[in-house]
Amino acid sequence: MAMKVVGFAGYSGAGKTTLVEKLIPVLKQQGQRVSVVKHAHHRFDIDHPGKDTYRHREAGAFEVVVASDRRLALIREFERPAELSVHDLIAELDNAVDWVLVEGFKHSDLPKIEVWRQAQAGDATRPLRYVDDARVVGIATDVPEALPQPTSLPVFDVNDAGAVVRWLQDNAERFAYNRRHHVRTA
Repeated sequence: MAMKVVGFAGYSGAGKTTLVEKLIPVLKQQGQRVSVVKHAHHRFDIDHPGKDTYRHREAGAFEVVVASDRRLALIREFERPAELSVHDLIAELDNAVDWVLVEGFKHSDLPKIEVWRQAQAGDATRPLRYVDDARVVGIATDVPEALPQPTSLPVFDVNDAGAVVRWLQDNAERFAYNRRHHVRTA
C-alpha cells in the first residue's frame, strides 16, 4: 500500500498537536509506521549553544547530521530564507512509512482535517476553512453542535483519536500519496 498523507489544519490553540500526538500511538498499535511533518515559525531551533552540532553550524556548516544507534537528525542551514513546500518535506521522509500526519500547512493541496474549538466561535479574524476549502475532508471539534456553519463532512470528537483513526483507515485510498506527482522540477 502506498504512503498515505493527511493534514491537520487549524489556528493556534485549536488542539492540532494534541490530536496528532493521540493519533500516533493508535496507528502504531495497528502496526502502522507513522511520520510527522510540522510547520514551524521562522527561527525555530532544535539545537542548543555549546553542543557540538550547534558549534558546527555556527562555524558555517551547511548541513550537520548527527546519529546514534537510536536516531538520526539532519540540521540544514539556509543561506537565504527558503520556504519549502510540504511536498519538499515529505520527499525527505523514508519511503517505508504508512502514514504521514502533517500539522500546519493549512494552505497546502493535501486533504486535511480541520481542528476547531468552540472557543474560536465568533472570532472573525479566524475564518473557518471547511466552508471554502474543498481539501478539508473532515472536522475535529470539541462541540460539534457549535460549528458555526452546517456541513456534510464527517465531524469527530477532537478527543476521540480512535474514531479519527478508524475513519482514516476506512478511507485510506483517499489519502494515498503519489510522490512522482509532487517531485520538484526546478
